[in-house]
Amino acid sequence: MTIPLSWYLIVAAALFCIGLYGVLSRRNAIGILMGIELMLNAVNINLVAFWRYITPAASTGQVFAIFAFTVAAAEAAVGLALTIAIYRSHDTVVVEDINLMKW
Repeated sequence: MTIPLSWYLIVAAALFCIGLYGVLSRRNAIGILMGIELMLNAVNINLVAFWRYITPAASTGQVFAIFAFTVAAAEAAVGLALTIAIYRSHDTVVVEDINLMKW
C-alpha cells in the first residue's frame, strides 16, 4: 500500500502555511527565521514527493532537495549571525525596533 501523492502535497501545503503565518505574525527575528525554515522544508517535501511519483529512476528530485537543504543551512547560519550582531549593537531582536537605515 502506497501513500497517494495528494497526501504529501496536503502536508507540505499545511507546513508552508504554518511557516508563512510564522513569518508574517512574529515580531522576533528568530521566529521569522524558524518560519522560513518551515517553508523551505515544505518545498523539500514537495520536491521529494514529485520525484518519487513522477520520475523515480532519475535522481533530480533528491539533488534539488539536497540543494535546498544546503541553501536552508546557509540561510540559517547567516540569519543567526546577523541576528546576533544586531542584538549586540541594539540589545533587541524585535524586527520593528531595528532601524539600521536611519541616521
